[in-house]
Amino acid sequence: MAVPRIRHSSRRAQWRPSRAVARIVLIGIVVLLPAAAAAQPVTQRGFIDGRDFLFPQRAPNDATRNVGDLLAREEVFLKPSEWFQIAAGLDLRANSHDQVESAWRFDWDDRAIRRPRFALRRLAVTVSKGPLTIDAGKAFIRWARADVLNPTDRFAPRDFMNVLDTDVLPVIVVHPSLRFRNETFEAVWSPQLTPSRLPLFNQRWTVLPPAVQGIPIVDGGSHLPSGSEQGVRWSHAGSRFDASLSFFDGFNHLPNVETRLLPTGLELTRVFPELRSYGGDLAIPTRWVMLKGEAAYFTSPTSTNDEYVLYVIEVERQIREWVLVVGYAGEAVTQNRGVFSFAPDRGIAKSILGRAAYTVDPRRTVAIEAAVRQGGDGLYIKGEYSQAFAQHWRLTLTGVGIEGEPDDFLGQFNHNSNVSIALRFSF
Repeated sequence: MAVPRIRHSSRRAQWRPSRAVARIVLIGIVVLLPAAAAAQPVTQRGFIDGRDFLFPQRAPNDATRNVGDLLAREEVFLKPSEWFQIAAGLDLRANSHDQVESAWRFDWDDRAIRRPRFALRRLAVTVSKGPLTIDAGKAFIRWARADVLNPTDRFAPRDFMNVLDTDVLPVIVVHPSLRFRNETFEAVWSPQLTPSRLPLFNQRWTVLPPAVQGIPIVDGGSHLPSGSEQGVRWSHAGSRFDASLSFFDGFNHLPNVETRLLPTGLELTRVFPELRSYGGDLAIPTRWVMLKGEAAYFTSPTSTNDEYVLYVIEVERQIREWVLVVGYAGEAVTQNRGVFSFAPDRGIAKSILGRAAYTVDPRRTVAIEAAVRQGGDGLYIKGEYSQAFAQHWRLTLTGVGIEGEPDDFLGQFNHNSNVSIALRFSF
């Protein structure tokens, strides 16, 4: 297989900020670290997490049925004054199935195809004075309100190496916000796209159409666009309801996949199209349940991608130690341009979704979540038991079942049911 490569597009050159801008922001924070560390207080948290995944079935393109994963994370928070904080974190990874880069390099921007072995988890400054708060650096931006599908979360790319077990990736941003009583106004500017990380093309979480199965796959790398991303959001937090409206202009962190037939096989290349979205959410507490809704309309400025609406409606109920959530995720396509895309958010649409969590005691929790396609063509169910012991240790047992038709988003993973065991030491 060809060595994966990352390429950069010249599209949207009028918006192109130098990647040096992002580096300057992060280097500036590093310069401030010694002075902040000399002040008090300094707090830290970290863990070492080992996981083992067992797949009862082999997949058509992947015979491996046992995958081990190791993650060590350390985060430090420096707060020399009430109005100033620096947060920094590092990740160290290993994996038995080639999902982590083999090279020992320091990754600072999370744009690689594989998980980096040694990476900057976060490095951000927070300045807060009166109603104004400014975050700058590598940080996490979450705009979502719903629990299952989050159409408005445009600055929250994910790691989809395991499509149904994902982590949010940080982005490099400048993020000012103003809060006046119940109203908050936010702006976000990012000098570059942070893409979601896809499953590797030669592994079980990539399911190819029957027509190309058996053809050698050549990874064409990622065609990363040049240009900035920006967004604004207004949110209201009140006793009768919470609501927000948001606008995003940038790129889709979920790619289209372009194909090209080569003498050596079929080349697949990740391409990230321009995207604008207009979104909003609403949460209304009632005597019996919490009603939640979130929706966004996605447009294609270059008219090269689908245009559609994604939405989710949920009902949440808390009964003592139980938290119950049930909802429906839907999609309405306004312009179908027939592109081949990797879109788990759209793939899980038109499904009934549910989640139940039970806190047995302060050390033990049980949770189950499920998604069922409205036509019954796909089913996903996940059960999890977690228990803390000996002060710093936590054991988590997870079982995932997937069934359905091969042409359904969920059903296509019907060889990927699995069980896993995770042991975490926190410090």
